[in-house]
This record gives sequence, C-alpha cells and structure tokens, in this order.
Amino acid sequence: MSKVSIKKQLTVEAPIERAFRVFTANMTTWWPKSHHIGKSPLAQCVVEPRVGGRWYEVDEDGSECDWGQVLAWEPPHRLVLAWQLDATFAFNRELVTEVEVRFSELAPQRTRVDFEHRDLEKIGNVIEGPQSMDTGWGMILEEFVRSAAG
Repeated sequence: MSKVSIKKQLTVEAPIERAFRVFTANMTTWWPKSHHIGKSPLAQCVVEPRVGGRWYEVDEDGSECDWGQVLAWEPPHRLVLAWQLDATFAFNRELVTEVEVRFSELAPQRTRVDFEHRDLEKIGNVIEGPQSMDTGWGMILEEFVRSAAG
C-alpha cells in the first residue's frame, strides 16, 4: 500500500510565536464551525499544550468529542497531532494518522508554516479520495493564515 499524505506550505504575516499560538491555543478562531463530529454545534476546539494532551471539540451542549492527541509539542517550532478520525469522521482510538506542523521564522513578522497530514492510506476511502481532503485542508488552512495575521 502506498503512502498517502497532504502537504501544504503557507506564509503567515505574523511572528512565529503568534502563528504557533493561533494554531494551537486559538484554533476556535479559525476552525470552520461546520467541521465537527458532535451532535450539537461546535463551540470550541481544544489542543492541550503537552505531549499526550487531548485534541478535541467542545460542543454548545457541553459535550466533548475526541479528534486525537498531541504526539509532539515543541513551541513555537513544531507540533504533531494524532488525527484519529476514520473515513466517516468517527473517533477510532486504534487509528492514528499524523498532522505535523512546522513553524519557521522568515522575518520578525513573517512565518513559514509547513503542514503535512500523513498516513492517510490507513483511513481507507480517504473521505471521497485524497483530493477531497486536500481541498478541505486547503480551505481550513487559509482561515488559519487569515486569523494568525490578525
């Protein structure tokens, strides 16, 4: 089985510390409200700031739905998250694909962000094919760039 991954390179008009903080602590400001797995509308996206921390959503009714966990936490340069959602967006503790995000300072107010979601072949029918997921991440990351530039 061949490896399937999505790679994106972005430039954020913000200092590296802000770019990292917006990606992690302020994910709610840029994550699309339509992209959630709970029964109630999305209220908050949470990335707990430590290795082994949870990555999850909190919905308006107070319920929580796991998306994965933190595999690497190296602020403000690197973050690796386990994406543990299957092709139907159901949480699966046994499934681990990785979202790695690297932040590199280009100038005091400019940061390069290298994004990779890898091991997508483990998901199977990668949500109507990798192109669909590639388009989805592209849209989501454009929102991140806008939010981080503030």
